[in-house]
Amino acid sequence: MTTSVPASEFESRIQAIRERLDAAEADAAVWFNATSIEYVTGFHHIQTERPVVLGVSTDRIELTVPRLEVERVEGNPRIDEVHSYFDYPGGDPIQTAAEMLSEMGVESVLADMDGAPGVMGYEGPPLSEFLTVDDQDWVGEMREAKSETEIELIRESAKWGNLAHRYLADLTAVGAHPVTVSQEASTKASRAMLDTLGSEYAVRERGDGPVHAGYISGEETALPHGHTPNERLSRGDVLITGTTANVDGYYSELERTMFVGEASDEDEHYFELMLEAQEVAFDAMGPGVPVSDVDEAVWEYFEEQGITEFARHHVGHNIGLGAHEPPYIDRGSDATMEPGHVYTIEPGIYTEDAGYRHSDTVAITEDGLDFLTQFPRDLESNIVRDESTYLD
Repeated sequence: MTTSVPASEFESRIQAIRERLDAAEADAAVWFNATSIEYVTGFHHIQTERPVVLGVSTDRIELTVPRLEVERVEGNPRIDEVHSYFDYPGGDPIQTAAEMLSEMGVESVLADMDGAPGVMGYEGPPLSEFLTVDDQDWVGEMREAKSETEIELIRESAKWGNLAHRYLADLTAVGAHPVTVSQEASTKASRAMLDTLGSEYAVRERGDGPVHAGYISGEETALPHGHTPNERLSRGDVLITGTTANVDGYYSELERTMFVGEASDEDEHYFELMLEAQEVAFDAMGPGVPVSDVDEAVWEYFEEQGITEFARHHVGHNIGLGAHEPPYIDRGSDATMEPGHVYTIEPGIYTEDAGYRHSDTVAITEDGLDFLTQFPRDLESNIVRDESTYLD
């Protein structure tokens, strides 16, 4: 069981970055993106109007943070020195980062962006105002193919997502409110995860549990990104579920199309088409396969069935530290599936009345596929009770 990223994993990542830096004409690499900083150092933070800046040279790793983050990062064994400014806009985060780099003996850098992103009202100068900057996306490239450790973290996430989905199905009934069911399923699964892992759980959440479960219902399912409706469930309602768990920053994705009490003939028809589309995607996948071929195979199936008008999005996306990561399984992509890629497979069908979508998290191996999510996919397993026994 893997529940956190070991030190050796960070050592390998830093070594890979330094090898790229050795081959480049720059003194250091710089990152502003919070997920990239986490990937390289293990320091995770919320990206706000207060920039955090990571500098990596061939022999030093230093970080600029706002004052409120100093204590959180000081114990990190991978960071040689922490620099800070008091706050924004009163402080000078980019100037502080430039001074940090100057003290590291840096005159030119390869950066993931030329200055901090403009989130939460941040407006600041570019880093190139202080030194020579060129661009790189090394961490983005490295994150595409997961290590064995990363895949095990995603597998652990999927395990708790599977449990959350069982709670979600068991708590669903006529008369229940989707919000209440979602909250209780998330709480039950989070409690089970925390009780089971104990001290092995890597603290990640602020006032929330590590497992999240929920669904949209009724007409909202016709919208791929529908909202949770403020209405209680009725017999025959269509549900599109979603569960995941945060395991040291890594996520899986499990979604199912479910029915309260019964599925109509129309529901069964589109459910089976959706299920077959997912099988088409699975059959097309594998190491060395262009991701566009997988999306094209599903589109051709939709064409054969005469339902392209009900398609709203591509087949899926890579997943890991981010809920959505490239490569995307899209006909416009030029990427190729490789061992270590972890994809969500979620071709959907959306009529005027309802939507039908399963999503499974699948890893590409040297010789095929490794299914990380395990909840049953067939129709019978996804018809939930309809008796009005749920009290809220």
